[in-house]
Amino acid sequence: GDCVITVQLTEEDKVEDDVVFYLIFTGSTVQHCTSTRKINPGSLETIAPGHDCCETVKVALCASKEGHPVLVVAEESFQFIQDEAYDAAQFLATCAGNQQALNFTRFLDRSRPPAADVEFLDEKVALAFRHLKLPPEWNVLGADQSLNENTPRETLMHFAVRLGLLRLTWFLLQQPGGRGALSIHNTEGATPVSLALERGYLKLHKLLTEEEAREPDSWSTLSHTVHAGDYCVKHHRGLDVYMLTAET
Repeated sequence: GDCVITVQLTEEDKVEDDVVFYLIFTGSTVQHCTSTRKINPGSLETIAPGHDCCETVKVALCASKEGHPVLVVAEESFQFIQDEAYDAAQFLATCAGNQQALNFTRFLDRSRPPAADVEFLDEKVALAFRHLKLPPEWNVLGADQSLNENTPRETLMHFAVRLGLLRLTWFLLQQPGGRGALSIHNTEGATPVSLALERGYLKLHKLLTEEEAREPDSWSTLSHTVHAGDYCVKHHRGLDVYMLTAET
């Protein structure tokens, strides 16, 4: 999700300015409706919705004009694929309380990937995490709530901070257990806050310690989302397009 989609219209579909085009993506459990903006008489632009699973969905291009019935102009299939970012987000979500798995992730730190790779990883994994269907009881600290904050252990927050993943850290902070993870020491006595300071991640340290800290720059700062029951409306300010997502 969140990448730009371009729609090329055929000659006969290039119509007057008062016609509004939108796309409807129909999946097995979720349906998305996105508005579009006209780049020129033959091209439209919109944002791909973030989907809840990897599957091929039906996409209908619809045209609407005041006083006329809605017309389905064309239909096509569109595939949401399972990529490495999705796999990584799934892995991290399922091992939130698994010490063996979290200790295993520390080998990534030894290789110290280049800054550009970290930036790419951060953007993609945070985006994948946002679109995962996490169970209602999911917690950053794992399922075992009998462990208290004084129990030394590795957490997902340690993982995100150790690699300098700003956007993933922000996402985890908004989840149950996210703030609680900040005061947990690992077996070496480090908290996520002390790790950020020790590594010189000043932006990350600010994010963890300032009450009014804002979300890091990313696609999501260009958009505003409102949830209401089974519905969700997202406004992408950059393209000025809207997306309505509904559970079917």
